[in-house]
Amino acid sequence: MWERFINKVIVRIKGGIGNQLFTYSIARYISIKNNAELVIDDISGFSRDYVFNRSYQLDNFNISARTATKAERLEPLPRFRRKLLKWYNYFLPFQRRMFFYQEKIEFDERMLTLKFKKRIFLEGYWQSERYFNDINDIIKKDLDIAPPKDILNLSLAKNMSECNSVAVHVRFFDPSSEKEASNVSESYYRKAIGEIRNRAKVEHFFIFSDNPELARKLLTLGIDESTFITHNKGDENSYADMWLMTKCKYFIIANSTFSWWGAWLSNYPGKVVIAPKTKTKYNGMLSWGFEGLLPHEWIKI
Repeated sequence: MWERFINKVIVRIKGGIGNQLFTYSIARYISIKNNAELVIDDISGFSRDYVFNRSYQLDNFNISARTATKAERLEPLPRFRRKLLKWYNYFLPFQRRMFFYQEKIEFDERMLTLKFKKRIFLEGYWQSERYFNDINDIIKKDLDIAPPKDILNLSLAKNMSECNSVAVHVRFFDPSSEKEASNVSESYYRKAIGEIRNRAKVEHFFIFSDNPELARKLLTLGIDESTFITHNKGDENSYADMWLMTKCKYFIIANSTFSWWGAWLSNYPGKVVIAPKTKTKYNGMLSWGFEGLLPHEWIKI
């Protein structure tokens, strides 16, 4: 009987690992501020992901929240019930809602003042550090990544930790450079590499990419000063690449929440993060460069 009266934040996790971490982090903040239980729907957000075939990745982190029951996932007919709740709550005053769907990609300050009783449902990405700035220490503890156990990853992590290492992420949304919108330009990486060299005595670059061959052509780095990380294949091993990123000291990130988190989770006290400041789109929608996305101390090029 007591379970029915506990305040709950029921959060629907979906998307790639970077977006999953953003969604978790705002839900964690709201649960703490409202003295509520955090419940994770780790199923419904992936059951129909036929295009990317992504999977729940948060079990690779130090997260203790329990997973949702069928009822908390709004079963049966979960898609219909979510749509109905979204429609109904849209017409309610913000503080009276029980279903919160991300309405805009930019930082939404209303989420920081959210107060509720009983339970709410969260669905969206909320890609900004500002949503959880007050509990950064808790988030970093929760998102401590479980290390991979294979020798190659452990050896690479040791090398990264022991030298002035730079993690470079090259993400290709559009396979052809002739297509506009999503890919960060070659000039960004050229400027970013120059900026890092000016700020630190760089010893080695470690490159992470979804298309290593194209990345080799894009980057002007010598063989002796760079290593391409290509062995952690598949969505289920993406956490291992992110874990490796966190072992580096300096970062050149792509327009990607994956490398955003790889850089943010690094605990190196003198870290430098360079990020693209340009606005980019994916599938016709703004996906990068919106207000609130990049921490103020990061260098924007």
